Amino acid sequence: MVNIVLLTLGEEAQCGTRAPILACRDALRTASVEVHTVVAHDDKEIDAALEALPEARLIVATAADGQLRAVMRRLVRRYAPAPSKRPDALAEDRTIPDLPPIGVLPLGPDATDLATRLGLPRAPADVAAAVLGGKARRLDLLRNDGGSITLDGALLGGVDAAGATATYLARVEVDDAVLADGTEPVLMSVVANAARYATVHGLPLVTAPAMDDGVLDVAVAVPVATRGLFRRSRVEIQVRRAHGRAVAISPRVEVPFVDDGVEGTLSRKRSWWMERGAWAVYVS
Repeated sequence: MVNIVLLTLGEEAQCGTRAPILACRDALRTASVEVHTVVAHDDKEIDAALEALPEARLIVATAADGQLRAVMRRLVRRYAPAPSKRPDALAEDRTIPDLPPIGVLPLGPDATDLATRLGLPRAPADVAAAVLGGKARRLDLLRNDGGSITLDGALLGGVDAAGATATYLARVEVDDAVLADGTEPVLMSVVANAARYATVHGLPLVTAPAMDDGVLDVAVAVPVATRGLFRRSRVEIQVRRAHGRAVAISPRVEVPFVDDGVEGTLSRKRSWWMERGAWAVYVS
């Protein structure tokens, strides 16, 4: 018999999005599947739910990409070997083994979330059918030296909630390519695994990012003053792009950022690297 763990983060279990959770549970039970519904309020409770893997299949009910990232971060932490215990069979470009597939149950109508961009089923009955069917699609994820992960992308700088723009100094390196040397103002920079931050405020940054191509995409937007022979100087935005295995961003000042929809600030060097095909989702 197939066992299913249906995991919900605490704040969502108390709001009006509980109906799709119950509908998914009922669809699974109709197929004579044993379903364990779990509500997790913190990392410790997420870890407890993950104890059932890989014997049970996991469905994560999520209202935001940041919630899915929170679960995947704990999943990576659970399966990542210590550097001194790296398995010989692990691919050279990976630091974690293949993670167990998960089902994603979207709880809201957000047409811009990761589930939509991946073309995953949204209706509870369709999610249940996909998980029971067992067909999985493997996807890339990014790890970083801050101990977290990125599923879709991270945006540093840009336009704040008040609509104001501000530049910052940062060195941005993608493998051996230097996109910004730390001496010129940067308007925003993007580390992309998928398309969430491909275009920001109408400015095209990364082009055609994909979660299964084995590379990360990086873009840096730099304001550049230009002057014609008989014209006054004006400022244009120059976008520099690169893709590769890893990126390091070293800000000279504290910079606001948003990573998979989760806000924070960055004041020291942060490196992201590609984990090709490390995680998987159940698909129809």
